[in-house]
Amino acid sequence: MVKLLLWLLLFFLCWPLALLALVLYPLLWLLLLPFRLVGITVDGLLELVKAVVLLPARLLGGGREQKRLNP
Repeated sequence: MVKLLLWLLLFFLCWPLALLALVLYPLLWLLLLPFRLVGITVDGLLELVKAVVLLPARLLGGGREQKRLNP
């Protein structure tokens, strides 16, 4: 509701800027979409590298304490 009121206020006070923002926002989103996809891909690749590097430690149980019945 607040967003709608802010858009209406912007439209009444500065309607050319509001119309320009409404037209340019989808175009800007489309221009930035490939960068988002590259970011998602790089993040996935880095997570894969991290998983491969830490796999031997996970297989050997590194980082976990073994629980004892009687301390």
